Amino acid sequence: MGSLSLAGHLFAQQSSPTGWADTIDKAARTPQSHVIIVVLILTVVRLALYLYTKDVPAHLRHTGYKTAQFINECCDAVVYAGIFVFLIIRPYFVQAFRIPSGSMISTLLVNDFIVANKLIYRYTDPQHGDIVVFRPPPAAVRIDPTQIDPDGQVNVDFIKRCIGVPGDLIEVKDDVLYRNGEAVQEPYKHFTRPPEFTDVETVEERSSEAKPNFKLVVYKGKYYPVTIDGSVVNDTDRFTSRDYAAPDGEAITALRDGPPAKIPPGFYLMLGDNRNGSYDGRAWGLVPRSDIVGRAEWIWWPMSRFGGIKSK
Repeated sequence: MGSLSLAGHLFAQQSSPTGWADTIDKAARTPQSHVIIVVLILTVVRLALYLYTKDVPAHLRHTGYKTAQFINECCDAVVYAGIFVFLIIRPYFVQAFRIPSGSMISTLLVNDFIVANKLIYRYTDPQHGDIVVFRPPPAAVRIDPTQIDPDGQVNVDFIKRCIGVPGDLIEVKDDVLYRNGEAVQEPYKHFTRPPEFTDVETVEERSSEAKPNFKLVVYKGKYYPVTIDGSVVNDTDRFTSRDYAAPDGEAITALRDGPPAKIPPGFYLMLGDNRNGSYDGRAWGLVPRSDIVGRAEWIWWPMSRFGGIKSK
């Protein structure tokens, strides 16, 4: 089996939820503006019902009164729940996410529901091995216009493992990750076939495939994620976002022969655990600190996989 195409990577990155999974996922992602509108509407309804019920004499408090009172109490519960969950808990503490792809197999599986800790990165920074939810750079989603709003803002979240932090020099050689010149043990690393297959590759099958090398290179003041497959550099049909295509022969030579660069301050490198089934930082580069949402902590559904997420 050859390397995954870019289209195959994107297929693996985002799959559509169905049924109840779709409902839960959409509810968890309800925009704050929608929540505020619903809260305001219910508040008006509560006020109207209160004005109606407060002047009803005791001897007339029959079916209509009791119905109005019940609706008022329901609205009251929904308003407080909406404010507490969507305007306090979700923005600042925790948020639920659904895993849409196989890029983190076998740590996370498609349609796992997880809880991300959004508070942790308010007082500390991502560390090596953290499984991080983040807003990807535009280069990661440019091929899919539904993932970018009309104003140019990315509207999806990715989840990957933090491999490099500011100051790290990261390289991948023959499927081995090197951090600051030392090989890194990655017990979570995994290889699966592309989406049209369901079985895991054998060691023999993987050993017969191309294993592109990776490094960061500074070229004309810009940090390029560089994937080298033999004589091919940043092949946009297989590995690399078109934002980082080498424009000419001079660029190809500079990227291929350039020294690996350290990750600059304020940026992080994220890779998927399923290395040949993940469209990640090797293709679209670094993630700014400001775009990091939280750290994945728990799988809460399905119940058979309930438990904490190992970060190492």
